[in-house]
Amino acid sequence: MADAPIQKVALGEVAVNRRRGGEMRVLLSPKTVGCGTGFFGELTLAPGEFVSEHYHPYSEEYLFVIDGALTVLLDGTREVELAAGEGLVVPIGVRHRVTHSGTVPTRAVFQLAPLAPRPDLGHVDTEATPNAAEPVVEVGEAQ
Repeated sequence: MADAPIQKVALGEVAVNRRRGGEMRVLLSPKTVGCGTGFFGELTLAPGEFVSEHYHPYSEEYLFVIDGALTVLLDGTREVELAAGEGLVVPIGVRHRVTHSGTVPTRAVFQLAPLAPRPDLGHVDTEATPNAAEPVVEVGEAQ
C-alpha cells in the first residue's frame, strides 16, 4: 500500500450527474483515483429537487448534510429529517429517496461501500428518474 499513488481530485474536475435528480459529483472512485472499496461524492439539491428512489444491492450509503436540510424516505414508509451537521447510514438493499423542501440550496456528501462486483450492478432505480435523458455517469472501474 505504501507504493500506491496518492491522488487528489478537485470537484470541478469530475462530471456532473443530474440523471436521478439534483446535481451529483462522484469525486473519489475507481474511475477517478483507482480506489477499490467504495466511492465518495457531493450532492447539491435546489429547493424542490429530489433524488429519485433507488437502492444499492451491495453497498451501504453514508449521507451527511453540510448545508441546508434533507428528508430521506426509507422503504417508502419512514421519513428521516437531516439538518446540517447530521448524517445517516442507509443499509444495503433499503430503498431510499432524498428530497429537499427548504428554501435555500442543500449540500451533502455521500459515500457508498463496499463496491458492487460491477458498476452496472451497484444501483437499482425503483421510480422514474427525473432526467432520464441524461447519460449515466459511471463511477467505473479503475482507468
